[in-house]
Amino acid sequence: MNIPFKYIVENEKDALWGLSISTVGYETYKQNEEYPSKKHKSGYYFDTHKGRVLKEYQLCYIPEGRGYFESRSCKRCLIEEGTMFLLFPDEWHTYYPDPQTGWKQYWIGFKGINIDLRVQNGFLKKESPIFKVGINNDLISLYQQAIFTAQEENAHFQLMLAGITNHLLGYMYCLQRNLALNKNPSLVDRINKAQAWMQEELEEPLSIQEIAEKLGMSYSFFRKSFKEYAGISPSKYLQDIRLQRARELLSTTDLTVKEIAYRLHFETPDYFSAQFRKKVGVSPSSFRE
Repeated sequence: MNIPFKYIVENEKDALWGLSISTVGYETYKQNEEYPSKKHKSGYYFDTHKGRVLKEYQLCYIPEGRGYFESRSCKRCLIEEGTMFLLFPDEWHTYYPDPQTGWKQYWIGFKGINIDLRVQNGFLKKESPIFKVGINNDLISLYQQAIFTAQEENAHFQLMLAGITNHLLGYMYCLQRNLALNKNPSLVDRINKAQAWMQEELEEPLSIQEIAEKLGMSYSFFRKSFKEYAGISPSKYLQDIRLQRARELLSTTDLTVKEIAYRLHFETPDYFSAQFRKKVGVSPSSFRE
C-alpha cells in the first residue's frame, strides 16, 4: 500500500478566499488489503461498517479498481473505475474497495462559500453524488499537482490549491454531461446546428418553435436537450447573441435604439432597453456614449 497524503491547516485569510483545502492525497489498495489505513488522522479514519460524518466536502476519484458507496441521501451503489464521488459535510456516508479488486483512490477535501453556493444553486446535490467521468489523465494530473503543491507549502499555496479544486469540480461537471450527450451524437449535431442557425440568422424573425420543427423535434424535447447541452434555454441563448449584436450596432452604426430593437426582433424598444441594461449594466444610449 502506497499512501502519500497531507492534512493542511487553514488560517482565517485562507477562508476569506472562498475555498480552503484541508486534505489531499491518494491511496492504492491491493486485493483483500485492510481499508482504510489506520495512518489517517482522527476524524478522517472510519469504520466502513459504521460510516462517518465529515465537516467538509471531499471529491474522490477512482481511476482503478471498483468498490461501493453509500450515503444518507444515496442508496448503496457500485463504484467502477473512472468514477468520481462527492462527499458533503454533515452527511453520513461510507465507501470501500471491493476486496476482490482493491482500488486506487485520489481525494481532496475543502470547504468555503464558493462550494456552498454551487450546492445552494443546484449544481451539486447530495442525492446525486456520483459522477461517471471515465479514466482521464488530466484529472489524475490535477490531483497529482494538488498533492505536490500541498507538500511544497510555498507562500499562499492554499490559493493554488483552491484553483486546482475549482478546476477539478468544473472539469468533473462538464465531463459527465459531455460523456452523456456524446452517447447520442445525432442529438449533439442537431443542437450544434440550432446554434449555428441562431448565429447566422439572428436578425431574421426566427422562433424557437421554427428551429425545433426544422430539426424534426418537439419544442419541449428541443428546449430540454438544448438546455442540457448549452446550460441555458434556446430562447435565452438567442436573446444573448442578439444583445451581443446590439452592442456591435450601437458601436459601429448610427441606427437609433428603436431601430436596433426592431431590427433584432425585440418585442418593444422598452423591452430591448431593459434586457440590454440587465445584460450589460448600462442602457443602450449610455453604452453608445
